[in-house]
Amino acid sequence: MALIRSCAALLLLLLAASAMAGGIEVREFNDPVMEKRYRDLTASMRCPLCENQAIDDSDAPISGDMRDRVYLLLQDGQSDIEIVDHMVQRFGEYILYNPRLENRTYLLWGLPIALVLLGTIVVVMMVRARRNASAKALSAEERARLDALINRERSS
Repeated sequence: MALIRSCAALLLLLLAASAMAGGIEVREFNDPVMEKRYRDLTASMRCPLCENQAIDDSDAPISGDMRDRVYLLLQDGQSDIEIVDHMVQRFGEYILYNPRLENRTYLLWGLPIALVLLGTIVVVMMVRARRNASAKALSAEERARLDALINRERSS
């Protein structure tokens, strides 16, 4: 009986510890649109500590602070652009999953487009080269040599 009580106490202690570890944040929104904006904004920002994890998924303290800041700015009536600008000013451009198009990010945005165009040009040139090669018929001498090689292989 004592063993059962010990196991039950241990189980309750583990459940209480796990409940405290993953504290669920409760945000009060009067407007479902405001709640959606909050979810979209927190999903679009990267945790500076966790590398590639959005602040809405991260348990890092800095992510909690960022979520609090987004919530407060939304409650103050700021637009999404103003909130993102504020967060970028405070934490840097790194927090954006989709960096803005500016002078230093042209290469980042333009390189994929340039590679697709280059690939298309290469494919078109290869197709044209094949068509030109197949359009040239074999000369009579080449045809006779090819037939001789084929016949020699068949007779062997």
